Parts: sequence; C-alpha cells; structure tokens
Amino acid sequence: MAHVVLAEMTASVSELKKNPMGTVAAGEGAAVAILNRNEPAFYCVPAKVYEAMMERLDDIELNRLADARTEDKVIRVKLSEL
Repeated sequence: MAHVVLAEMTASVSELKKNPMGTVAAGEGAAVAILNRNEPAFYCVPAKVYEAMMERLDDIELNRLADARTEDKVIRVKLSEL
C-alpha cells in the first residue's frame, strides 16, 4: 500500500532513538517523517515550526469566528445613545 509522505526528509524509528537531535537537525528546520516499517508513523518538527503551525491554526480559527460574526445583524447606534 502506498503512503503519502509530507516531508522531504525521512528517518526510521531506530534512527530517531539513536540520535534524536541529529534526526531533527537532518531536517534543516523542516519536518522529518518518522517511518515505522516503511510507513509514516509521525512527523518530527522543530519547536519553531510547531509554534508557527499553532499560531497559523489559531489565526484560522479567529478568522472563522470573525467571518461568522460579520453575518450577524448590524445594529446602528449614535454615539450619543451610548
């Protein structure tokens, strides 16, 4: 069965166990696909990449929330009415 590998660099679980920091460094700042029996088991990403991914996901969620709120009815008020 074919598997999509979403990283340019791959390493085995055994390689990761032998040298975790070397495996991360081999990715040169990008994700490394960790293979178990030639199938992607998980992705190893540097902390900065993970933090950027979390920020991006948070931004996407905030944009979705903002878009949903723009669909709400707009109520116009005068400053003097506040």
